Amino acid sequence: MSTAPIVLANRDGASGARSLSEHDPFAASREVTWSGAQDLAVGSAAFSGAMEIAAFPHTEVLVVTAGRLDLSLMGGSKRPIQAGESAVIARGTALRVEAAPGTRWTFCASTGDASAAPGVTELPADAPLSPSSPPPANLLKGPVPQCRSFNAFTDEASRLRAGIWDSTPYRRVLRPQPVNELMHILLGSVTLTGEDGRSVRVRAGESVFVPYGTPCAWDSDEHLAKVYVVQEVGA
Repeated sequence: MSTAPIVLANRDGASGARSLSEHDPFAASREVTWSGAQDLAVGSAAFSGAMEIAAFPHTEVLVVTAGRLDLSLMGGSKRPIQAGESAVIARGTALRVEAAPGTRWTFCASTGDASAAPGVTELPADAPLSPSSPPPANLLKGPVPQCRSFNAFTDEASRLRAGIWDSTPYRRVLRPQPVNELMHILLGSVTLTGEDGRSVRVRAGESVFVPYGTPCAWDSDEHLAKVYVVQEVGA
């Protein structure tokens, strides 16, 4: 089991590339940082050029960190995903992918069963947010924060959800991570501390993955917004 959050650095190129499946269209471009028993994989990819994909082989949430991805559904309009923007490609989607030179992205991909309909779902940073539940009071050090969220994508079969979340500053004690979660910080920063006392500060434009069960404390001293991808684990 992991004992610390995993920061996904925005590398200039992929090393140790691994395919997500035998049909992965970006197999030669991937670096898988983490994979688990729940058919989930997290990492980064680098790709330039264009390709047409008859049926995307898995469900992938991606955050473009450099360059630009143009995602075009077959017979549909082109959706440009710029650096700092995010989207979900559902399993079975037929699309054309065009990537500018130097394009890179962070991904969280489910390679198991899927129930969501094929298509591309954007995760807009300016999505309309609604109040959401804060952490339980017994886990907080200080005032209860005001939290908001917008869940843009759900796949019941893989137990995957993705959207936008923000919160006022707060501190939370060390506790096991209740889900697998990829976070990409849009605004502000947060310090995550593992069981061994080591801390990582994740700032706007950076991504971090916290596996299920990882002991982790949270400390944010400014307003924070993030893209989230969470996967429920267990019963």
